[in-house]
Amino acid sequence: MFWDRVAGVYDIFVNVINRKTHRSLKRIVAAQIEPGDIVLECACGTGLLSAVIAPGCRYLTATDFSAKMLQKAKKNCAAFSNISFAQADITALPYADGCFDKVVAGNVIHLLDEPLKALRELNRVCKDGGLLIIPTYMNQAENGDPGKLSSTLDKAGADFKREFTVDSYKQFFSEVGYADVRVTLAEGRIPCAVAVMRKKLNE
Repeated sequence: MFWDRVAGVYDIFVNVINRKTHRSLKRIVAAQIEPGDIVLECACGTGLLSAVIAPGCRYLTATDFSAKMLQKAKKNCAAFSNISFAQADITALPYADGCFDKVVAGNVIHLLDEPLKALRELNRVCKDGGLLIIPTYMNQAENGDPGKLSSTLDKAGADFKREFTVDSYKQFFSEVGYADVRVTLAEGRIPCAVAVMRKKLNE
């Protein structure tokens, strides 16, 4: 698996290559977390967001499909006692309906064959009135061409399924019934848009 292969070097991308974006991304996501929250994080990777979610919440369950990414995340987040880690498929989550106050899925929607199936699962496990927080890299140029991130990582084997601009990303959620989508852009070398929306109740 591509993500198992890059787990050992992914933090270089996070902390060096795209440092400005990730500093802003962490601030944006952390601002959505409250002290009493029970949080699920999907696609936690090496723990970039886990490390800013955990200090602000009651408890965090961090998941990823890649076992190697989870190993790195556990190491990077060893200082926190309120995190558990689990391997999980975002399109078939092993959690009960409505058991999390906030659900975070960072930089994964554009990689999925069935992003709407994943979105339904994120919505399902979120409590009524809870928030979905879904950051994704903006990997499409305004002229419609693939962005630098998409082109480079596709060649390396990441296999991007979708490319987004800020407008098309917001439209992606609006078209499936999320009327109150707020999108905040984390600027940087490879920008990242954070979509925040309330759980949809008609599913």
